Amino acid sequence: MNSDNKEEMFPIVDEQGNITGAATRGECHSGSKLLHPVVHLHVFNSRGELYLQKRPEWKDIQPGKWDTAVGGHIDLGESVEIALKREAREELGITDFTPERLDSYVFESAREKELVFPHKTVYDGPIAPSDELDGGRFWPIEEIKANFGKGVFTPNFESEFQRLGF
Repeated sequence: MNSDNKEEMFPIVDEQGNITGAATRGECHSGSKLLHPVVHLHVFNSRGELYLQKRPEWKDIQPGKWDTAVGGHIDLGESVEIALKREAREELGITDFTPERLDSYVFESAREKELVFPHKTVYDGPIAPSDELDGGRFWPIEEIKANFGKGVFTPNFESEFQRLGF
């Protein structure tokens, strides 16, 4: 069975994104609240539907929930832009897209604290979810809104969707 690498090294940052140190995934996801950066990519098609990924049951955070199309940690020494392109390629097989960067913000849960760099794009090309995911599909915005608060989506996705005004 797959699992997350708890020894993977993440940068620790301040709220402006300046690197202040480093820690393992295990340390960052243990309730330590060490602020670490992540990228998100919201993938819309030309019909205005939003692609969501299904998180596999083996994930250490929010298993089995629907989430942002692309989401991943920024590796130590990696820029936001490079991390976004890497994650889009790894998770969905998307390489030819033009991201629009949205406002960054801090997301905090009981287990972690992340500096999130959300982006959006319009994309109608092929999508090939990797085995890191449990598939995915495009959702009409009304269907997403109708399922809010029902435990279908990750809390992070729901709060970001509302924050960004989709």
